[in-house]
Formats: sequence, structure tokens, C-alpha cells
Amino acid sequence: MFRRTQTTADDSPVSVNDPKPAGKGRPTPKRRDAEGRRRQPVNAPQNRKEAYKQLRERQANDRVKAREGMLRGDERYFPARDRGPARKFARDWVDSRRLPSQYFLPFSLLILLLTWIPFPEAVRGQVYLAVITVGWPLMMIGVLLTSVWVSWKVKKTAAEKFPGDNVKGVGFYAAMRALQIRKLRFPPPAVLPGGRPVPPKK
Repeated sequence: MFRRTQTTADDSPVSVNDPKPAGKGRPTPKRRDAEGRRRQPVNAPQNRKEAYKQLRERQANDRVKAREGMLRGDERYFPARDRGPARKFARDWVDSRRLPSQYFLPFSLLILLLTWIPFPEAVRGQVYLAVITVGWPLMMIGVLLTSVWVSWKVKKTAAEKFPGDNVKGVGFYAAMRALQIRKLRFPPPAVLPGGRPVPPKK
């Protein structure tokens, strides 16, 4: 008499791999994969110590870069006192000549060494007399005359070669360079004594 009630529900098993109808339609990523995608390299300093360390590293790199540029003769890295055609002319003018004033420091060292050498009593007085009363005054007079001549000559020639440039101080600049030992001059010489260019370093 009683009929079995027919159900419309599908009794077939549901595959565990089928996505949920109300879900995102894709599998949920693992936590470590999601964190790895979000993780980005952070360069900002975490504290004052780290910021100071990064600042010192940047300053050290800038100094190295500037020194390499100066050694190459790139005027972009020169201090303001070394820039300009007049200053370059002054450097080349001094570097292309052997001037008495460039021997000021070696001669001073020689005089100092002579005063330290334990000469015999009979000779010591004569050496000191020759050094103090003859050698030192002659050296100072030679340096002074050379410096005045270099300053006047370089400033006069620079004013003729560069009439539109400011040559104020270029004579003193040349005289101070002429007092330095050639190998210690900076920026380094671009010409050899006689005017030939310095060969590039290999």
C-alpha cells in the first residue's frame, strides 16, 4: 500500500579533490609559500647604529670613487681650488720644470740629518757653521726667489692665455705646488719635466 518515497538526492560519493562550490575555486597556499612571496629585501636601517654604519660605508665608497677620479685626471672629482683651465695650466707649467723650490723638503731633511750625526768635536763646529750660516740661508733665499718668480710668471701667462677667466690666486697656487716633491703632488702631474705627457699606467 505504501510506496517507497523516492529521493532526488544524489547518493554518489563526492570526490575529495573537487573544489567546494562556495570556495575560492583554488587550493589554499601553504603558509610558508605565502610568507615567502610577501617577504621583500629591506634596506632601511633598523636603528641608529645601522644607519650610521650605512652612512660610513657610503662615505668611504664616495672617497674611493673621488680619489680614483682624481688619479685619472677627471676634474669632476677635483676640489674647487683645482678646477678650471687656469689651474690646470698652472699645474702643467710647474710640473714641466725642475725648480729649486721643489728640493726644499729634501734639503731640509738633509740639514736635519747633518745636525744629528755625531761628528768629532773638531769637525762638528765647522759642519754646524756651514749648515746654519751658509746652507740654510742660501736655501731659504733660493726658495723665496723661486716662489716669487713662479707666482708672477704663471699669473701673467695665465692672464694672457685665459683673458675671460678669473686668475686670482693662480700664482700662489703654482708657487705652493712648486714647493712640493713631485711624487707627492696632488692632483698627480699630467706632464713630465720637459713637457711630455705622462704615459698611462698599465
